[in-house]
Amino acid sequence: MENTAEKKGVAKIDVDGKVVEMPIMGGTDGPNVVDVKRLYAEAGVFTLDPGFTSTASCESKITFIDGEEGILLHRGYPIDQLAQESGYLEVCYLLLNGELPTQTEFTDFARTITLHTMLHTQMDRFFEGFRRDSHPMAMLTSNVAALAAFYPDAMDINDPEERRLSSHRLIAKMPTIAARAYKYSIGQPFVEPRNDLSYAENFLRMCFSVPAERYVASPVKIRAMDRLLILQADHEQNASTSTVRLAGSSGAHPFAAISAGVASLWGPSHGGANEAALRMLREIGTPDRIPEFIKRAKDKDDPFRLMGFGHRVYKNYDPRAKVMQQTVHELMEELDISQNPTLQVAMELEKIALEDEYFVSKKLYPNVDFYSGIAMDAIGFPMEMFTVLFALGRTVGWVAQLNEMIEDPTQRIGRPRQIYTGAARRDYVPISSR
Repeated sequence: MENTAEKKGVAKIDVDGKVVEMPIMGGTDGPNVVDVKRLYAEAGVFTLDPGFTSTASCESKITFIDGEEGILLHRGYPIDQLAQESGYLEVCYLLLNGELPTQTEFTDFARTITLHTMLHTQMDRFFEGFRRDSHPMAMLTSNVAALAAFYPDAMDINDPEERRLSSHRLIAKMPTIAARAYKYSIGQPFVEPRNDLSYAENFLRMCFSVPAERYVASPVKIRAMDRLLILQADHEQNASTSTVRLAGSSGAHPFAAISAGVASLWGPSHGGANEAALRMLREIGTPDRIPEFIKRAKDKDDPFRLMGFGHRVYKNYDPRAKVMQQTVHELMEELDISQNPTLQVAMELEKIALEDEYFVSKKLYPNVDFYSGIAMDAIGFPMEMFTVLFALGRTVGWVAQLNEMIEDPTQRIGRPRQIYTGAARRDYVPISSR
């Protein structure tokens, strides 16, 4: 990857009388950054930034976020345009290759993905080693890592062809693994992929069909599933993506690096947010109890929080939420929400939050997690599968970021520093003298 950041100026820092000059670099958009990599060599000090929230770990051409303005771009294209006009596999091609495909390129790419959807039959035995009540994310994490045993040639990360094959295999096989994790958890037989179905429809069929009857997914559910995947495809240098890059920086097998990302996503502060939002809706129970919970959310002394509102990055309306809101409403039109109190609560809470001065003034808008949890519930997935679906959509982002890092000539093995605050040097004392 050719680095294209431009030098915008110089920042100076005085360390015990020694002035160190550091270049200020600028990208296509977003704030400039101070390049501090020579700071330790020249001044003998590190920077401290817990959570790395003020530190750029890499240069990337894939995704841009402006949280203040509510902007999310993939390779320059707004997320709302991609979600409304495109499809998940086309977005996959865009993230992997940098440009939208021609019709011929897309046909070839979609066909390639389809041809890699099946799993080696021996992998089915791995599922049998899990308890039936195992969390689907435990099965997903393990089986993604296990793919390395079946494709040892992919260990050569410096081979562009092997990287391309690994990318396609991961995108193609993730739905099959995810569907198997779900089927195993509910005690139903595995369903093999079909080459005549779209990516989203194939996944729904593998999850919800049974041998005893014919399964046909509705166009609304297929489109909703496709949008869910698009909206989760990539989100810059979040915890799981940074994990993939860090694991991959050691030269680890691509399947191992992606498995590390799946494990990171499992955390409730990352991939579990939509599950928390749905649990909150079920806790509220019925629309008439919403004022009680709104009052609690406004009370500074009450630990209760409205989940699915506001965002760590977006200080404006989450651009993904707008598309997900439309998708949820389309699903609601197809379903009888009068029979689903959770969906009734969601629709009423959304209305109140968008009009209540308290939420508007604090910019606590419904985020993508609020709507995606409702959408996945409406499609038919249990909460235990929500993070699995997140991982399914995010796979292409992880793969694209990993490939970009490998191709970056400036990349080095990740090695954050620390401030040591433990015991000072001391001598060992034999146990008999302690």
